[in-house]
Amino acid sequence: MKTKTSVYRLQYLDWLRGLGAIVMLQGHVFDSFLRNDLRPGGAYTLSQFVGGMPPAIFLFLTGVTLAFLMDSTEKKGLGPRERVWAAFRRSGYLFTLAFAFRLQMFITGFPAPWTDLFRVDILNCMGFGIALMSVMALFRTRERVRLCAIAALGIAFASPLVSQMDWSWMPWMMRHYIVPDYRFFSFFPWAAYLVFGMSAGSMIRSVPPDATERAMQWVAIVGGALVLASHYFGSMPYSLYSKSEFWLNSPAQVLTKQGVTFLMLALAFLWTRYGAGAGWSWVRQFGTTSLLVYWVHIELVYGRWLSFLKSNLTVAPTVVAAVLLILLMLAISTAKTYRHRIKALLADWGWQIGAKPEPAEGD
Repeated sequence: MKTKTSVYRLQYLDWLRGLGAIVMLQGHVFDSFLRNDLRPGGAYTLSQFVGGMPPAIFLFLTGVTLAFLMDSTEKKGLGPRERVWAAFRRSGYLFTLAFAFRLQMFITGFPAPWTDLFRVDILNCMGFGIALMSVMALFRTRERVRLCAIAALGIAFASPLVSQMDWSWMPWMMRHYIVPDYRFFSFFPWAAYLVFGMSAGSMIRSVPPDATERAMQWVAIVGGALVLASHYFGSMPYSLYSKSEFWLNSPAQVLTKQGVTFLMLALAFLWTRYGAGAGWSWVRQFGTTSLLVYWVHIELVYGRWLSFLKSNLTVAPTVVAAVLLILLMLAISTAKTYRHRIKALLADWGWQIGAKPEPAEGD
C-alpha cells in the first residue's frame, strides 16, 4: 500500500524528469529551426546553455532508478549473481530501445549513411554505463552511496586523460562509447552523471521516509558547494591537465552540472511536497512519459516532417514553435496516460474506438 510519503518520494523524481523534458524540447527547437545567422545572438546562446542540462538530468535519474532496482533485489534476498544480472538486464532493455530508435530514424530519413545506425546517443550511453556499473549490485545499498560517489568523481576527473590517450587502435564503434567527443554521449564524462545518480538513489533508499526532507537539505548544500568549488577551481590560471576542453571533458563542467542537478532535485522535492501537492501536474506529466516525448519530438524536430522550418525562423517564431511543440507533446503524453479513460468517455458518447460496426438489419 502506498503511503502519502512514498507517493511524494516518487513525484519529485517525475517532476524533475519532466522539467528536463521541457527544457530539452525548447533547446532542440532552437537548434533545428533558428536561422544560422541568428545563432551568435543571446537567445540562442541562452537556449543552448540551459538546454545542456537535460542529458545530465536524464542520466542522473536513470542512475537513481537503477539504485532503486539494486536495493529492491537486495531486500528480496537475491544472491550476488542474481542481483548483478537483474541490473545488467536493464542495460539490454536500453540498448534495445537505442537501436530501435536509430533504426526508425534511419528508415524515415532514408537515404542516410549506415553509420547512423551505430551512433552513440544518450540511450546507448545509458545502456553501456549500466552494463559496466551493474557490478555495484554486489555491494549493499549504504556502501553504494560512498562507492558510487567515488566512482563518479573518478570518471569525471579521468575524462581529460582519456582524451589525451591514443585510441587509434580501437575500432571506431567502440571508441565512440569511451572517448569524449562533441558528437556522441561517451562513457567519459557522461556516465559520471549516471553514477552520481546511483549514489543519490542509494542514499534516498537508505534514509528513513521521515528523514527525506533533511537529506534533501544536504543534497542542496552539496549541490551549491559543487557549483562554487567548480567555478573557483575552473577559473584558476593553472590546471592539473596539460589539455582540457571545458565543454568536452572538463571535470569542472561535469561537477557544475551535477551541482545544479542536485539543487534542482532538492527544489523538485520542496515543490512537490509543499507547492504542487498530490494533484495532476503538467510538468510531472512529461516526466511519466519522457521516453515517448523524446522519441516523438526527435522525429518531428530533426526528421522530415517539419523540414521546411529547419534553419528558417527568426527568434519570435522559434519561441512560438517551441511553445506549440511543448503543448503537442503534453497532449500526446496525457493521451497515453489517460487513454483508457478517454476510450471510456468516447464510448459513453457512442464512439467505439477500434470496434467493428454493427451489421445492418437484414444482412
